[in-house]
Amino acid sequence: MSTHNYKFTTNLSKALLVAACSLGFAVSANAAPTTNTASIAKSSPVFLGDGGNYPFSEAVRVGDTLYMSGQIGFKDDKLVKGGIKAEAKQALDNIHATLLKYGYQKSDIVKCMVMLTDMDDFDDFNKVYKAELAKPYPVRSAFGVAELAAGASVEVECIAAK
Repeated sequence: MSTHNYKFTTNLSKALLVAACSLGFAVSANAAPTTNTASIAKSSPVFLGDGGNYPFSEAVRVGDTLYMSGQIGFKDDKLVKGGIKAEAKQALDNIHATLLKYGYQKSDIVKCMVMLTDMDDFDDFNKVYKAELAKPYPVRSAFGVAELAAGASVEVECIAAK
């Protein structure tokens, strides 16, 4: 084989290789992107319980996350007596009962929102909260509000996740 033919063959081989690679790149660039849809599967909300005479669900489960309606210190359809500490304890007991009802526990709580009609009750609420929940505590927000249902002093709403 002459040197000229060898160079021509070598250059032709390189050109074919580059063309094949380019073609493969073009085909793969146009191919549908691959995703792991099994781990991103959408979970429809499951509405659990009801608010009795009120227009809300007790909880909604989406995947492994449980969103609970706010709880006040109701027991036997009445607000417990004894002020902020008694109401806070009962509200957290009600949350615990909801958690257990749907297969969760206090340690699954990841977020709470607290509404107080008197921000001077913040320290007393925290004493009860610390006694009822363990470290690591869920993230939390606390708000002072003008009024709560049934004349309650405190309402607590939580989200739990497994």
